[in-house]
Amino acid sequence: MPPARYCGSVNRVRLRAVSPALALVLFAVTGCGGGRQTLTVFADTSLTGTFGSLGRAFEAAHPGVAVRFDFGGSPALAQRIVRGASADLFAAAGLAAMRRSGAPGPRVFARDSLQIAVPKGDPAHVTGLKDLAAPGVRVALCALPAPCGAAARAALAAAGVTVTAVARDQDGGAALTRVRLGQADAALVFRTDVRAAAGAVEGVDFPEAARAAEDYLIATVPGTGRLALTREFVDLVLSDQGRKVLASAGFTPVTG
Repeated sequence: MPPARYCGSVNRVRLRAVSPALALVLFAVTGCGGGRQTLTVFADTSLTGTFGSLGRAFEAAHPGVAVRFDFGGSPALAQRIVRGASADLFAAAGLAAMRRSGAPGPRVFARDSLQIAVPKGDPAHVTGLKDLAAPGVRVALCALPAPCGAAARAALAAAGVTVTAVARDQDGGAALTRVRLGQADAALVFRTDVRAAAGAVEGVDFPEAARAAEDYLIATVPGTGRLALTREFVDLVLSDQGRKVLASAGFTPVTG
C-alpha cells in the first residue's frame, strides 16, 4: 500500500492499519484516495486570469478541494445554469446575466470600465470617442449582448457619437485582436482587455467611460450541496488578497 496519511475526521485512523474492506469505507467517507471535493465555478471569460490565481490559492488553503472553472460569456453561462448545468458558484459580468441565472443574493466584487485600444504609437491619433467617428478611422466594437457591446453603446450615447464599425465581435478579446493585427485603428474594449494585451496595444482613457462601467457579481447557484465552500470562496474574492489580484488585472475592486 502507499504511505499512509491522515485524512478526514474519522478518528484520525491510519488506513494501513485497517482491513481492505474498512479502508474502502473510510475512503468513501473521508474523501481520501483521490476522492477530492470539487467546487465548480462558472465565471465570465474576462475573469480567467484572476480567478485562476484565486482558485490555486483556495486549493492551497483547502487540502482535499479542487476548484474547477468553466469560463465563457456571462449570458451563455446563465442560460446553462437555467437549463440545469452543474455549478456551485456563478461570477458574472453584468447584473442582467446574474438575474437571468436565478442565483439569489449576488455580491458586487469588481468593476471594469472601457478604454479605447489603439496600436502602439496611435497612428490614427485617437484621443477620445469623437475621433472614432472621423473619416477613415476603422473601429471594432463588441456585439450585443456582450458586456463590452452594451457598455460601448452606453458610452457612445453619452458622448453623442455615432460610429460605423468595421466589425462587431463576440467579445473584447476578438475586437482587440483586430487592432493588434492592423485590421482596425481602434476598438472599444474593457480596461482589463487592454491590460491583458501586455503592451501590444495602448489604452486611451475618456470621460464617458464612467457612464458605462460594468459591475461583476458573484452568487451561489441554487441547489448546490457545497454552501460552506461557496461562502469561503466568495470571502476570498472579497478579501484583501482577492482585491489585490483583481486590481493587478485592471479591475476596480468593490466590496459589495
